[in-house]
Amino acid sequence: MKLFQQMLVAGAALSLVAPLAAQASDSMNLDGMKSYGSSEKSTSRFDDKTFVNEVNEELATLKGRVDGLEAQQNNFEAGSFSDTTTMDGKAIFTLGAARIDEGNTHTQETKSNEEDVNFVYSYQLNLNSSFTGDDNLYVRIKTGNFDNSIFANKTFGTYLSSAKDNGDALKVDKIWYQFPVGDSLQVWVGPAIENYYMLASAPSIYKPVTKQFALGGNASTYGSSTSPGFGAAYTQQVDDPSEGRFAVSVNYTGKGGDNASAGLLDDDSKEFFLTKVEYGTPQWQVSAAFTSKTNGEAYDGYYHTKAGETYSKDLTSIGLRAYWKPETSGSIPQVQVGYDVASVDDAAVGDPDEMSAWMVGLGWTDLFVDGNRAGVAFGSRQAATSYNGAGSDPAEDNTVWEAYYSFKVNDGVTITPAVFGGSDVEADGKDVNGAVVLTEFRF
Repeated sequence: MKLFQQMLVAGAALSLVAPLAAQASDSMNLDGMKSYGSSEKSTSRFDDKTFVNEVNEELATLKGRVDGLEAQQNNFEAGSFSDTTTMDGKAIFTLGAARIDEGNTHTQETKSNEEDVNFVYSYQLNLNSSFTGDDNLYVRIKTGNFDNSIFANKTFGTYLSSAKDNGDALKVDKIWYQFPVGDSLQVWVGPAIENYYMLASAPSIYKPVTKQFALGGNASTYGSSTSPGFGAAYTQQVDDPSEGRFAVSVNYTGKGGDNASAGLLDDDSKEFFLTKVEYGTPQWQVSAAFTSKTNGEAYDGYYHTKAGETYSKDLTSIGLRAYWKPETSGSIPQVQVGYDVASVDDAAVGDPDEMSAWMVGLGWTDLFVDGNRAGVAFGSRQAATSYNGAGSDPAEDNTVWEAYYSFKVNDGVTITPAVFGGSDVEADGKDVNGAVVLTEFRF
């Protein structure tokens, strides 16, 4: 009999014995002890038999009830959420405003000196499923209402890392499968993935507020559009985690790979080939990445100035990254630096044929209070450094910056005030300034 059944039976037996014992105690006295022992002997035998019969009946009833409960439990477990999958998520409320001088378009309208206060949200669920203990099927479900907000603008540096603009509709915006081959090799394959997820380590440790600082530099090297793709990463095994180790990552994404008119590895596909080589420890790292893009893939406006926007040409890019972390958290910041240089193949006369970008990011953990963190970043969005046949000085000397401090209210709630801005974020000299308060709920 199972432990659960034994516990139920024992409880039932005790409940039957208790009243009988109490009854016997009430009928007993010292004067009548002798006569009770002689005259009630046969009655006691009859009562014992009755008691045994009653207990057997109760046991049979309890066994039937326990069997029914076990059947119901089995049915519940069969229809419950899979024990191979874990889920976490977050909701982010964004309240703030931004100003772009001289009037610009951030939705479908033209507004002058845009200063509207926006209150928007994004919501995200992360599902991780493992079937062997070492693999992972990742699914991200996301929604938000940033569509008409200035914080979804991809031109002037106001695009937030938390932005999602799919009109309040839940959408699977990332899905891939990752698995190991031996101890040193990781493999990714998926119908909705970006290249920087298929790396031995992330290209940047800086945690940004605006997306232009998300990849430690610029999208000319990292940051393909979410597309079908596959990749692999080799990481050198070392005995001591503090020792330096090499890692090499290679991957491919093809925008339009889910489209019958394009497909993967096709002349009409917008393709992104990336190779990254890195060396370092958990405390510091240096890396170099080489990228080849075809048909104008991922020339994203939220990383580029006007002169660095989408082209239908092929492009090659080199991205250099380095970071350092202090041994202890507190007043000494983490440091992230990045530099990207790109060249456009067969650029038309008057179009940029060379572009560059850089950034420096400082991050503090446990600053002033355990759990709180801060960040400051500044740099240049990808800007043209030369034009084909149009001289060597394109007059694009832009700068961008951001600063924030995150208050950890508890394990599930964080409040982050932030300010950001930039000068000459377009070739015609537009400036931008903004401020937001982000409230993040994690679960």
